Amino acid sequence: MFTFRFPLLVWLGIGILITSLGIRQSFGIFMMPVSDYFHTGREFFSFAIALQNLLFGAFQPFVGMAADRWGPKRIIILGSASYAAGLYLTSITVEPTMIYLSLGVLVGLGLSATSYVIVLGAVAKVVPAQHAAKAFGLTTAAGSFGMFAMIPGAQTLLSIYDWQSAMQIFAVMCSFIVVFAFFINMAKGEAHTHTVHEDLQTLKEALKEAFTHKGYWLIHIGFFVCGFHVMFIATHLPSYVLDKNLPASAAAMALAYVGIFNIFGSYFWGVMADRYSKRYVMSALYVMRTVVISAFVIFPTTEITAAVFGAAIGFCWLGTVPLTSGLVRQIFGSRYLSTLYGLVFFSHQVGSFLGAWTGGVIYDYYGSYEPIWWSAVALAFLSALIHLPINDKPVSRIRMETA
Repeated sequence: MFTFRFPLLVWLGIGILITSLGIRQSFGIFMMPVSDYFHTGREFFSFAIALQNLLFGAFQPFVGMAADRWGPKRIIILGSASYAAGLYLTSITVEPTMIYLSLGVLVGLGLSATSYVIVLGAVAKVVPAQHAAKAFGLTTAAGSFGMFAMIPGAQTLLSIYDWQSAMQIFAVMCSFIVVFAFFINMAKGEAHTHTVHEDLQTLKEALKEAFTHKGYWLIHIGFFVCGFHVMFIATHLPSYVLDKNLPASAAAMALAYVGIFNIFGSYFWGVMADRYSKRYVMSALYVMRTVVISAFVIFPTTEITAAVFGAAIGFCWLGTVPLTSGLVRQIFGSRYLSTLYGLVFFSHQVGSFLGAWTGGVIYDYYGSYEPIWWSAVALAFLSALIHLPINDKPVSRIRMETA
């Protein structure tokens, strides 16, 4: 059973993720208005989002190390300040290249300090090992709810105001992250409830242990593919739907369905990971992605098929997060989870960079998204295969948590 304080920590993490990731997942809605405002092609905005995701990942290991050493509260507050500054500067810039600094660098830094790695790292230290993936799935679902709530909200703001005002409203919303972070110390005492003697291991030893583990690198590759998928779809699905002469509302609702069904999917995959082998569950998830993306490309795009695709891909959207973080925790323990998972997350964000950017490059060159869709299908099938040989047994020198 969870302790009395555990729900408080989970709800704080949920509040942070709803705000941080909800805003982030709405950026695809801004592609057309921002590109039109600066009279640029789609590659311009795609590269800004791609840079954001690359730096999101590049900052993540260092932010994770800082959180492991000094705790998540300070890191989250500093991250929310960077996030808000990036959004506000984006809204007032008149020089297109400044968006690379504001929406790219500052928001990327803000996201690295207010998203899954930091929140799940805190949760891992208070949750029994046998319930870890389920708890990670529940927390991950929060980001999906944020996507469901924020994307229609962003579309509504754009229909009432201009895109600059919408960005400024989102910047103000970052203050909610600060409020949630201030209460983290109330749950701090839980950090010693379920942990045992992993403190003797140094960070250097933990890194060496992970880098010599073959399965750790296969986890990296799998999460790279996940990043490629989610950011290509989140950034370019709205434009792809509009290219099919469907209304903007259909594009917004397709992404909203991704968010709402991911709420159920994230928890479902987390529960499955606690009941069955995580590597087999992960392979099943990627097989599902292979089928779903293939069907979307093959069948005609209508409002109905866009909605069905959003729901289906949403169900397996971020189920990789509790599975991946659960695998890292199962193999290496929770002591340095923020660091080790942060490194894995960097690979995810390299994939995100390529998915967001190459989507724009290929569209501007070919006038079609079809080549990138089929690349996403091939990568999904490859990822389904590479998880099968992972040795997911706990490494022998780490004394894992007990119930």
